[in-house]
Amino acid sequence: MSKAPDHILFGAAYYDEYMPEDRLNKDIALMRAAHINTVRIAESTWSTMEPQPGVFDFSHIDRVLDAMGAAGIDVIIGTPTYAFPSWLSNMYPDVLETTHKGKAVYGGRQIMNIADASFLFYAERAIRRLIAHVAGHKAVIGYQVDNECKYYDVVSNNVQKLFVKHLREKFHDDLDAMNLAYGLDYWSNRINSWDDFPDVSGATGTINGSLGSEFDTFRRKLVTDYIGWQADIVREYARPDQWVTHNYDLEWRVYSYGLQPWADDYETSRHLDIAGVDIYHPGESHLTGREIGMGGDLTRSFKGGRNWLLIETQAQGQNGWLPYPGQLRLQAYSHLANGADSVMYWHWHSIHNSFETYWKGLLSHDFEPNPTYEEAGVFGGEIERVGSHLVNLKKRNKVAIMMSNKTLTALTRFTIETGFPDPDPYDEGVSGLTTYNDVMRWLYDALFDLNIEADFVPYTASEQTLEQYKLLITPALYVADEELIARIRTYVEHGGNVLATFRSFVADDNVKVYHDRQPHNLTDVFGVSYNQFTNDMTDVELAFRGTLEGTPTVQPQHFLELLKPAEGTEVLADYGDSVWGKAGYAAITRSEFGQGSAEWIGTMTSTEEIKPVLLEAARNAGVVDWSTDEFAGTTVRVRRGVNQAGKPVTYFLNYSGKEAAFKAPVAGTDLLAGKPVAAGDTLTIPAWGVLIIEE
Repeated sequence: MSKAPDHILFGAAYYDEYMPEDRLNKDIALMRAAHINTVRIAESTWSTMEPQPGVFDFSHIDRVLDAMGAAGIDVIIGTPTYAFPSWLSNMYPDVLETTHKGKAVYGGRQIMNIADASFLFYAERAIRRLIAHVAGHKAVIGYQVDNECKYYDVVSNNVQKLFVKHLREKFHDDLDAMNLAYGLDYWSNRINSWDDFPDVSGATGTINGSLGSEFDTFRRKLVTDYIGWQADIVREYARPDQWVTHNYDLEWRVYSYGLQPWADDYETSRHLDIAGVDIYHPGESHLTGREIGMGGDLTRSFKGGRNWLLIETQAQGQNGWLPYPGQLRLQAYSHLANGADSVMYWHWHSIHNSFETYWKGLLSHDFEPNPTYEEAGVFGGEIERVGSHLVNLKKRNKVAIMMSNKTLTALTRFTIETGFPDPDPYDEGVSGLTTYNDVMRWLYDALFDLNIEADFVPYTASEQTLEQYKLLITPALYVADEELIARIRTYVEHGGNVLATFRSFVADDNVKVYHDRQPHNLTDVFGVSYNQFTNDMTDVELAFRGTLEGTPTVQPQHFLELLKPAEGTEVLADYGDSVWGKAGYAAITRSEFGQGSAEWIGTMTSTEEIKPVLLEAARNAGVVDWSTDEFAGTTVRVRRGVNQAGKPVTYFLNYSGKEAAFKAPVAGTDLLAGKPVAAGDTLTIPAWGVLIIEE
């Protein structure tokens, strides 16, 4: 599975089915003028393709394929399974999922039970008929299986029965082992017969956090198996030169925010040739680049650092996202700087009815050229000219952030501030409590602003993978089995530098808290231990010591651990003149262990206030260079990689409405201007502009 495009794919989703008039030839003319080379079709039109059971109509698909092929525009075909026709739910009501909020009602998308046998039967028939029909067409370069697939909080009866089968296999039919692992004796939750297994579909699921977390893990596996099942079907028909991807979406909080709770994208990506994603972000005066960076770095990690496809991003988007002049082009290059091999908009046109009428595409409702479309054409023309220098950019970052779906789930059951369940664990972020993704974004955003590039790695990453990095960050890594803890220990012993935050290494893989001093089996590595913590910040201050001496005092937020440093452990911050400070508790520590070091951050601050701490940790790990020294504190973000020719490529991205000027830190060719650059030359980037130097 090493297929990858040999050029930058640039385009949009295109739905001939939605058009109020025959637009195809006019649209293709506008696409060619904007240098669009790829469209994505078919993934949301099952009811048009199969209007009645077994009656197939591919006329819309055929006319688009033929027209695009004649125009030299490539096509990605999506399997149509994320929104099904009404006849299916009328015939088989159980294809509509039951969630914690009740039984779904037909009309929305993504309301199906992906484990329902009737749904799978008709989905397979639709996939086979579609892919068999299109696979031989010259315009088709690849396939997107399903769209933004998750488990959609399904708690349908058949899913619960499948969950019990899963538990019986996991524990080899040993109820005593399961009861012990999940602590089910508590509140008489013990299960003494498989026939007596309780319903877990209450408003917040089971009250047992371990059992609830296992149910979420199981439902994520349903997604992995479902996408793998679709990918296998597609490959039965696909040509050797065609690839398979999926359009992931990340946790959603008005825009893309963090790791997806309802799918394990690392596991699902094993079934794909290329990982794909949609990334949406704040716009206009709120554009910072943080969400673009996070989304790209996270997606790149799903297949171990391989390049990825941006399947969807905003053109005009929602109200408040309309790009200022220069922003659309800046955003597009920002994705490429993170290793994307495509920039594709949702969508080409703005539709004239239904739910997403005002999620506007490249064209507005009048179908006329507009500034957003015209700026897309500028980018498209540049990519035609210099795209061969930018495709398949390889990143060589020295910092990694470790991610875990199991921890994400666990910290909705045992929330950081309260230790009790989130009132709505299936709608992360709504309660206002600090979540796992909040802690990750706290650190990632600070690194992004400091121009310290970071990869993401899964908690299952091998020792060999970890040892590629000089600095490993574990934000609130609550769930950590013995094998992971051993890998962390070895990583530090061999010269790695780890930075862990509060709520790390607390519980085993079954979300049972370890019954020794925390952090479990790592107290000697970190040179610190604790057994008490609080969320009362009244009169508490964070005072910096040692190499952080002189950093302004700040007030901690949300949670703090009362750290007891061992002899020889460096205290980088304590709680100042507060009660906890006077009692001798530390807040941030560092210990030397083996050939490496281990830093612990026992509390949280604002993103701005953690920057000095991260910068000092990065310097200690030896990962700071000119990109941070010269550009941290400016509006310019620096992203780097090596292109297919083996030449270093450096992106300078100006996230500001003001011009940026600086001395060139590297020599080479300004790819967009087509002129040489000498080290030390004065360079300027216009407001919301970009400069790319190939060394």
